[in-house]
Amino acid sequence: MNANVSARANGGTLNDQLGWMLDDALSVPEARHAILLSADGMLRAHSKGISRDEAERQAAALSGLQSISRSTAEFTDRPSTTWRQTLIEFADGFVFLVAAGPGAYLAVSASADVDMEAVTFRMHKLVDRLGKELTSPPRQDAGRPA
Repeated sequence: MNANVSARANGGTLNDQLGWMLDDALSVPEARHAILLSADGMLRAHSKGISRDEAERQAAALSGLQSISRSTAEFTDRPSTTWRQTLIEFADGFVFLVAAGPGAYLAVSASADVDMEAVTFRMHKLVDRLGKELTSPPRQDAGRPA
């Protein structure tokens, strides 16, 4: 039994439980990694195939990407529209970033051979399944001296 399953079975932390659910979301062939992040770039959970350090670095970067994506709403001629998803394509794969509740985002990386529709479907089903567990209110201590 892997550590996340064991933690879940023993009432482990929310991060352990979310990590297990992120692993489950990677059942689409060619999906590689999944992370859950807050709007301020803090890592909430990550799948088992990515190190915590790398997941934290990606969470910070993806938070910025989401902010930039959201700021381009005027380009749609509807500046008040709500951001829902960003897709980045690379020569060897994709990064999918979706809204996962107020102040929370779900990101999945995948190879170029992935079924893109299956990944986005699986991501949205995960967001629906987790519901309120994925919300990430802004940190109350942000900007306060330590």
